[in-house]
Amino acid sequence: MASFLVNIHFLLGFLAILATSWMVQASDPDILSDFIDPPNVNGPDGKFFTFTGLRGVFDSTPPNLKVTKASKAEFPALDELLFVVEGSLEVGFVDTTNKLFTQTLQYGDIFVFPKGLVHYQYNANPKEPAIAVSAFGSASAGTASLPTTLFATGVDDTVLAKSFKTDVTTIQKLKAGLAPKA
Repeated sequence: MASFLVNIHFLLGFLAILATSWMVQASDPDILSDFIDPPNVNGPDGKFFTFTGLRGVFDSTPPNLKVTKASKAEFPALDELLFVVEGSLEVGFVDTTNKLFTQTLQYGDIFVFPKGLVHYQYNANPKEPAIAVSAFGSASAGTASLPTTLFATGVDDTVLAKSFKTDVTTIQKLKAGLAPKA
């Protein structure tokens, strides 16, 4: 009977350790910086965040099936993934050291915007439409329009003037330009 109780205690202890080890490995997958430079890249630029492996995939019927991998493993710390379906777009973002990363995307290109960084997409050719599809790294992804967030939410003009190193008159002109048209 004593050996049976020892075996039961051992089994319960083992199960407790196993359950604890699973809880210990559960963690937030967020990285601690804007992005991680790979070992072979010295100072990444906009090309580092661009995936061109899908260029031309939709131009003709492929002779056989080819799988092109583009998953979260290739894009860690994904905030937004932008896939250009038609035309071209100028895209970019600013990291927390105020470095601007830009890239011109063509049909079939994918660009990854890291989490929490101010970014933009712009069609530089008004005569040619550009269509893109976005995928977000959050179920409740939202958009914050910086001009509206800063100038149309009631932040005191003096605070904005000091933040932008300008005067209150300039801030009021900016606010007037953002006012809804009647």
